[in-house]
Order: sequence, then C-alpha cells, then structure tokens
Amino acid sequence: MISCQRPYGLPISLTIAAAFRMARPIRVAACHVSAVFLSAKGTTEKAVSFIQQAAKKRANLVVFPETFIPAFPVWSSIRAPTENHSLFERMAQQSIYVDGPEMNVIRATAQKSNIVISIGISEKVRHSSACLYNSNVIVGPDGKIIVHHRKLMPTFFEKLTWSPGDGFGLRVAETAFGKIGNLICGENTNPLARYSLMAQGEQLHISTWPAIWPTRAPTVGGEKEGKAPANYDNIAANRTRAAAHCFEAKCFGVLCSGRLDSEAIEIISAGATDPAHVRSVLEMSPAAATMFLDPTGALLPGYTINASTGQKQEKEYLQKEEDILYADMDLADCIEGKQYHDVVGGYQRLDVFELKVNRSRREPATFVDGPTSVAREE
Repeated sequence: MISCQRPYGLPISLTIAAAFRMARPIRVAACHVSAVFLSAKGTTEKAVSFIQQAAKKRANLVVFPETFIPAFPVWSSIRAPTENHSLFERMAQQSIYVDGPEMNVIRATAQKSNIVISIGISEKVRHSSACLYNSNVIVGPDGKIIVHHRKLMPTFFEKLTWSPGDGFGLRVAETAFGKIGNLICGENTNPLARYSLMAQGEQLHISTWPAIWPTRAPTVGGEKEGKAPANYDNIAANRTRAAAHCFEAKCFGVLCSGRLDSEAIEIISAGATDPAHVRSVLEMSPAAATMFLDPTGALLPGYTINASTGQKQEKEYLQKEEDILYADMDLADCIEGKQYHDVVGGYQRLDVFELKVNRSRREPATFVDGPTSVAREE
C-alpha cells in the first residue's frame, strides 16, 4: 500500500511517480530459436533448457515464437496440398494438449524458476483427431495458466492446418510487473483485436512470428521491367505492425520470431515433387527477426549475454543466429505518452464508438442430459 504521507517539500505528484518507479524493471528474454522440428518432446526439452538459461540471467519473462511446439507448417506455402498429407499427419500427432504432459513440464519449470513464460503451441483438442489451433499460452510464476489464446483466424496458407480460434484468449496477463498481452502473427494487423488488449490497460505487448512466411518463390521472374516481384519482407512487415501497436497503446513491444534450421529444411524438402526448388525457397525467403520496441514504437536495443563470461553485447535484433535477446523495461515508462494519445481514455470518444468482444470459448456442441437419460449398463 502506498502511504499518503510524503517527504517534506516534495509535491505529491513527484511522490506518486517515485512510488511507481519503486517496482523493479522487468527483464525480458526473447528466445530466437528453432524447434526440434515436428518433435513435441524434443522441442519441449529445448524450451526448458532455454528457460533455465534465461532464469540464471535473472529474466522475469521468457518468450518463445509462434507455434514453437512442435513447428510452424511453412510447407503449406510452397508445396501442393496433395503432397502434404504425411506432414499434416505428423503435425497433428506432435501438436499438444494445453493440459497435456508437455505443457505440464513448461508450467512446472515456470514455477520452479519463478518466471513468467509465453509460448506458442500447435494445440490439439480431444473432440477431434485432427482439429488444430494456433495457440499461445502465458504461464505465471506459480505455474498456473494466465492466458490461453487461440489465433482468431489462420492467415493465408495456414488455413490448411489450423482452425479459427475464438475471443476467449483476448485477455491481458496481470503480473507483478504489469499487464502483458499477446497476439499471434497476422493478428497484429487486426485493429479490433489490438484495441481489445489496449482496452485492458496492456503495458507490454508480445507479438510472435514464424521464421519465414513466403508469399511467392524468390526465384520467380517479374512481370514488370524484368524485376522479380517482391516477396514478403518479414522484418519490415512485422516491425511496422508491432510499432504501430506500441505507439497507439503506449506500451513496450516484444517481437519474438522463430528460426528455420537445416533439419527443418531437409524434412520439408523431402518428398516434394521438386525438392531442390522447395529447399531454394526455404533458404532464400526473408528471415524474420526478434527485437524490442519502446512505447513510442522506436527500436529498443537489446543485448545478448555470453554464457561463459557473462558479458553483455548490445544488439538491435537477432535474425540469423540462435540466441536469447534480453531487454530491461520499466513499464512505468508507458505513462508519459498517454498524455498525448490515450485511445482507450482521454483521446477516445466512447459516446461515438462502441466495441463488444465475445470472450466465450466456442465448442462444437452443447449436450444437455435430462433426468430420463439411460444409464450405462454395468
């Protein structure tokens, strides 16, 4: 509780500001890592290793990329659906339950390390053998799930793997450091989804991304003036959306992207009609980056920590190398910009605009059993 008394001669406004500053900054660890491709067990073990590493560096929040467990189905962007049955079957088998053993390990690690974890998973459900969701789970330092979000709408080729989610997970995680929210990849283009988090006082926004997201083959020739048509620029596209959100919400941003290693490239290429072409597209597509943004949307330089010496090295972002990017943030710094544009407060016309968000969990059927139901025979 903050005392109403204040030191002699200090304005109460300065005393309140100092009280906000008393909370220690949050150290964020964004893991720029590749999955053990299509292995739930292997990728979970890798996640635990990185969580433990970040905990030793006194991180308070550890973030993993989009569907880190078990993989991102990038094959659907460059291979014909008729070639992908075996890959989808493996994806369905290696996707995980939110209450399954893999998530239980992640939750136990969060509790043991006293750390907040945000992790992307391909989620399977018990009402279907092949219904999957692109999900993100935020786990508190007590090991309890705070937010379980399913991507509202799979984007482009992702519809061949995942089903649309619902609004149940459009929530912020209340933590000792502040309010943390997440949207997955293309959801960061959706102004209503973003606003729903702003309207809950979000102070730190996590956006998660795949390693690559090809919209066309980089080797295809152009139609105008002999120039090749532009492929999807992961760094520019992701940063533009995340920066807009940070500026509008006056919040910090964590962009956490995946990596595609040689093992994944080999698995995706194998069995394709033209393996060399698939491999070429995977290797030449623009790679995404992991980075931090401040509440103005500007780049917030992070740093890596040498595992042997403990020495910090400043880095603007991670793209090629696998590592953990750290940043220290004081979420009280979100306050100043609200004076100029508080789009959920003093800079909004709540009498003109009204947003309703349905946060109910959608199920395929509702079963009502009456008292006359036939009991199962012994």
